[in-house]
Amino acid sequence: MPIRFRDFLRFGVFGVAVALIVAFGISPFTGGIVQQWSRSDVEARSRLVFNAIQPFLDRDVEDQSWDRLSDLFGRVAQDKKILAVGFCSHSGALVAPTPEMPPSFGCDKIARSENESFADIAVGGRRILVAAFPVNGSKGRSYLVILTDLSFASARSSQVVAYLLASLAGVVLVLTVGSIIFAVFMLRSWMSSLRRAVDEVRLGTAGKHPPATGSALDREIHKLLRRTEDFSVAHQIDWTPKAVQELLQGVLPGAEVLVLSNREPYIHNRTDHGIVVQRPASGLVSALEPIMRACGGTWVAHGSGSADRETVDANDRIRVPEGAPSYALRRVWISEAEQDGYYYGFANEGLWPLCHIVFVRPAFRGGDWHMYREINQRFADAVVAEARTEDPVVLVQDYHFALVPKMIRQRLPKATIISFWHIPWPNAETFSICPWRREIIEGMLGSTILGFHTQFHCNNFIECVDRFVESRIDREVQAVSLGGHETRIRAYPISIEWPPSALASVPARETCRAEVFREFDLAEGTKLIVGVERLDYTKGIPDRMRAIDALLTRDPSWEGRLAFVQVAAPTRSKLDTYSRLQAEAESLADAINARHLDRQAPIRLVVRHYESSDVFKLFRAADVCVVSSLHDGMNLVAKEFVSSRDDNAGVLVLSSFTGASREMSEALIVNPYDTEELAAAIKRAMSMPLDEQAERMKLMRQQVKENNVYRWAGTMLVDSARSRTRERILALTPSGESAMPARGVRGHTGRSRESEAG
Repeated sequence: MPIRFRDFLRFGVFGVAVALIVAFGISPFTGGIVQQWSRSDVEARSRLVFNAIQPFLDRDVEDQSWDRLSDLFGRVAQDKKILAVGFCSHSGALVAPTPEMPPSFGCDKIARSENESFADIAVGGRRILVAAFPVNGSKGRSYLVILTDLSFASARSSQVVAYLLASLAGVVLVLTVGSIIFAVFMLRSWMSSLRRAVDEVRLGTAGKHPPATGSALDREIHKLLRRTEDFSVAHQIDWTPKAVQELLQGVLPGAEVLVLSNREPYIHNRTDHGIVVQRPASGLVSALEPIMRACGGTWVAHGSGSADRETVDANDRIRVPEGAPSYALRRVWISEAEQDGYYYGFANEGLWPLCHIVFVRPAFRGGDWHMYREINQRFADAVVAEARTEDPVVLVQDYHFALVPKMIRQRLPKATIISFWHIPWPNAETFSICPWRREIIEGMLGSTILGFHTQFHCNNFIECVDRFVESRIDREVQAVSLGGHETRIRAYPISIEWPPSALASVPARETCRAEVFREFDLAEGTKLIVGVERLDYTKGIPDRMRAIDALLTRDPSWEGRLAFVQVAAPTRSKLDTYSRLQAEAESLADAINARHLDRQAPIRLVVRHYESSDVFKLFRAADVCVVSSLHDGMNLVAKEFVSSRDDNAGVLVLSSFTGASREMSEALIVNPYDTEELAAAIKRAMSMPLDEQAERMKLMRQQVKENNVYRWAGTMLVDSARSRTRERILALTPSGESAMPARGVRGHTGRSRESEAG
């Protein structure tokens, strides 16, 4: 339909009206800005004057010749914008004022502080800016005062507003007329494309009858709207492995997926009976396996098995799982010396204690850092070598690979990189301990999406970026822009599979209880308290044993009526802190048992690895499970205990310093550092009525069921698909990224912030 003259006239008149309204509407703000600029200029001029005078103000300034200072102040006051200069002594007296000093001005009008101050006063109808600069002397703090008449700012503001109104009205009028003509034609084309695409999506025919004709814009809008529909459906999913596979095919059709982790999903070990395949009991493996089976991608990991080298091809690859291979496992080799520096050294003697804040001093050695960086580059090179496309989806897992995202980004700038940090992230003050803090943060900011367990850890990371790295932070959407690349910071609480597959082979509670009581020789009617952890200093194992000791000491009636079974799987035994922890735990258990040995020993410390089925058997037999981590990203043991209790019995005592405590508030939340509080919680758990146990357990089980590990993985996939779609939409706009301006952005130089902090 052609544009009629009266339509053009209507839009033109409307545009002129808008231009005039805008021009007059912004004039007060413009005047305010000009006056603010003028004030800033005056403040800067006052500082310059103070810096010039300061060398003449020695430590005993109040004992010097005031004639010399009066002459100096007089020369300074010759500046046409400076009204007067004077000196306020430590006693509050005005000394050596220049002749133009207003008679009504006194030293009581300045703010007496350790820092410079600026204040407005009114004198004779004029607005005066008073700048006060502290000067420390042997008798106390005095102040140099500089008065500036701000009336020139109002005159300057009026001139600028007048020029602005005239210029803006003319420019807006021209732009309005030109924009109307252009917009009318473009709007018709866009609306026509949108109507066709929306109608197809609404009628459910978009997938059946894709547009064969029309512009490329038609086809692209059609695809993006279909993708948006998939995003909305993702929130209604009953999360299962099959659901994750279907979601992946819906939101990331044809995408190449690469997973990077230190632990491999399948381990080949040589035994007396030949080579056997082991699948580690890992929530990470359970979550990502459905994705890999669905997309047929590649999993890059450290080949740690004794027969791993024998089972790969010439390119260090093997198709897994055995019998029904659906994706490739690419193994990366690390020597024992490299393992000592990269894994045991920097990752577990440096980053691990630093992030967990459990009063174990982090060890940062230059050799370990060099090895960590070298191994990160090796894994990054392996990921790039495995990529078949220029824009793969790469899932980088955990603190072993902080530098990898940036390394991959440099080689594959179009890749969608999702990094997940499985341990806590400390505040900026704590993280500043790390000598290579800037390199680590910049490495992680190579990610498209960076995930943590809780929002608290996200906030800590952004605080560290704010302090140590020169970047742009958009706090409204929690995004950081560095080097032209944006990273979104998100909380993805990890969980467990639901239901846990290991539960299928675990008998009912009565059978489990009978077997456990027989294994540990427990008397009938004993209240069974359990703990299952790796033997790690972050888990608070000695603290929970001390709580049992305190409980029995305070209430001896429980002696012989309770038993605490602590399963502690040995880990990182090459490190001294871990071997010392094992010795401490064993010694403490013996001492407590010696004090309270009545009918049976209260502490049963089992230092060995338990299979998943044995762990769940212990959970089903227990009356109480204690998870007293001193600091933990999430802690999946708490969720595994809840998942095992289909009888809705049992009580979870949970540390407030775990991510799980933010999801399962129905547990008894405790401070593990407070021995008496932990002891009281264990006693309350053993005495809790069954109906209260059931009420609490049902709510926790529902939470774990709905927010299982498949939801964790699926949510990250949906967010990555949104990111890819957003990038494609931006690519359709003529101005690219400038079409979506950042909100709430604040930039700074990290180095200057460090200087301020120091």
